[in-house]
Amino acid sequence: MHDIRLIRDDPAAFDAALAKRGLPPQGAGIVDLDAARRALATELQVAQARRNEASKAIGTAKAKRDEETAAALMAEVAALKTRMPELELEEAQVTTGLNAALSGIPNLPADDVPEGVDEDGNVEVARWGTPRDFDFVPREHPDFAGPLGLDFEGGAALSGARFAVLRGGVARLNRALGQYMLDQQVERGFAEVAPPLLVRDDALFGTGQLPKFAEDLFRTTDGRWLIPTAEVSLTNLVRERILDEAALPLRFTALTPCFRSEAGAAGRDTRGLIRQHQFDKVELVAITTPDQSATLHEEMTAAAEAILQALDLPYRKMLLCAGDMGFSARKTYDLEVWLPGQQRYREISSISNCGDFQARRMDARFRRVGEKKGTEFVHTLNGSGLAVGRTLVAVLENYQEADGSVRIPDVLRPYMGGIERLVP
Repeated sequence: MHDIRLIRDDPAAFDAALAKRGLPPQGAGIVDLDAARRALATELQVAQARRNEASKAIGTAKAKRDEETAAALMAEVAALKTRMPELELEEAQVTTGLNAALSGIPNLPADDVPEGVDEDGNVEVARWGTPRDFDFVPREHPDFAGPLGLDFEGGAALSGARFAVLRGGVARLNRALGQYMLDQQVERGFAEVAPPLLVRDDALFGTGQLPKFAEDLFRTTDGRWLIPTAEVSLTNLVRERILDEAALPLRFTALTPCFRSEAGAAGRDTRGLIRQHQFDKVELVAITTPDQSATLHEEMTAAAEAILQALDLPYRKMLLCAGDMGFSARKTYDLEVWLPGQQRYREISSISNCGDFQARRMDARFRRVGEKKGTEFVHTLNGSGLAVGRTLVAVLENYQEADGSVRIPDVLRPYMGGIERLVP
């Protein structure tokens, strides 16, 4: 959500920031709605004050036996009592319209975010590792991992397209990856959380998935939603709270299943594990003060990079352009891992600084040390540390051998009971 005062004070600057995202001007419309709301609120306050004043004057007029004045005042009070509910309804309607307009506008990009309308405008910041030089033609994981336990037919038979069953060695490798990632982030100071997988509307509104992206989610018959990412549960832990500055930053991590309808991805990545309706992910969330958020963004990105480096998976770090960022993000780094089967880099993690955008939607604040009354909105950050399924794909493809086996990265072998290789 946006600070209406900033839009009111400089709608042109607001529109310029939206233009960076490739969006049309909206500042004037917001200002008009805000002006209408404020005018109605003022009129209602004046009416309430006049009703109270006239009500008192009725008693005074009657005490003086001035029936004519008393009758006029009583008529005025009656008219005000009729008008005030109308004003309250009009104000509520305009306020609802204003909030709906504000809630549908994405976060404004930070000053150092490059311009661009899609992924072609993203900027490579760094590259780590050298893609392996295979002495055979490397294959994509759906073409060789079936005998290792990757079962797409079983998943489709149970649940339909974009589901898979993991068996045997592949299932164990998937579990090992998640546990390794979670352990590493806990060692970095993130507090492990086991959050609910079902949340209410307010939680998804707070992090920005609702109302605009409902079609990308799965909803239950009782009106709750399956989380698309643990970001939703973890970030909303501070919803409607006032935190002490001394307690910040808060760092949370969770390994959970995630559920996405992929409504906007029809026809994309239909083969393999890259884009599934259900997948595991280790999420990183931080709650902090405005002056700490930029530094924490770099730290969280480094935490995700450390996993890829430990697994010896080549990757590149991308700074997303304004048009390619997520709805709630102010600045985002994508980590893209090298997939030899596709001969290209693919996203495996997004780490975003959302500024106070989500905090305003959640009403999450903090109080500075030494202050007794004033509060400020916290800043929220989130990122993948990492997406387990995509990391499984990266390990399968980067560590594949000509005979169809897959070597286990050294750091995962303790989680695999010492197994060094998956064999068909």
